Amino acid sequence: MTPRVSIILPAYNEQGTIREVIDRLADLPIDKEIIVVDDASTDLTADEVRKSNTEIVHLTQAHNQGKGAAIRAALAVAQGEVCIIQDADLEYDPSEIPKLVQPILDGDVDVVYGSRFTQGMNPRMALPNRIVNRLLVWTVVLLFGRRISDEATCYKAIRTSVLRKMHLQCERFEFCPEVTAKAIRMGKRIKELPISYEPRSKAAGKKIRWTDGVEAFWTLFKHRFSRF
Repeated sequence: MTPRVSIILPAYNEQGTIREVIDRLADLPIDKEIIVVDDASTDLTADEVRKSNTEIVHLTQAHNQGKGAAIRAALAVAQGEVCIIQDADLEYDPSEIPKLVQPILDGDVDVVYGSRFTQGMNPRMALPNRIVNRLLVWTVVLLFGRRISDEATCYKAIRTSVLRKMHLQCERFEFCPEVTAKAIRMGKRIKELPISYEPRSKAAGKKIRWTDGVEAFWTLFKHRFSRF
């Protein structure tokens, strides 16, 4: 039977959390497939994935390419009506996925973002990250005339056919601004729903860099005017 939801799980050196994330995804009460993309991890991530008793689609990148490239690899084989991205750490709670995909399954919208900021920013989020997230909000307003409270959220649920029509080019974390820019240019309404969020530090394995912030702004600008 074809699943209704494809949960895309990019992973790079996440041996400490990957099995718990997979187990929690497996427990979700939705018709789903879990697509794990190991982005050429150098730790025991692959071993931890293989130890899981959950039925998954397990893809392995030949060399480390980045989150965006991993998502594109998963999208090529996704069978669900809806795709949603799940990070391999525990910053985002998998139990919130059903409420995020439901408006798309119901036919109400094609794009849903889980917003971390409807109740304000988590005080444990690093100051540079808070600043960049606020600047991204205003960049989207200035370039596209839309206000989105959390442009950079991991939890982006998108109708699979729509996501494929975007012809994604992303390699790393620019997946988020590319999808935002293209969804708006396609005339899609982005529905935001509140989610919980527990930020982790670089010491705990957070991989985003200051250069990814620069890339995010450039990606929004580039796709404001590019053809796709």
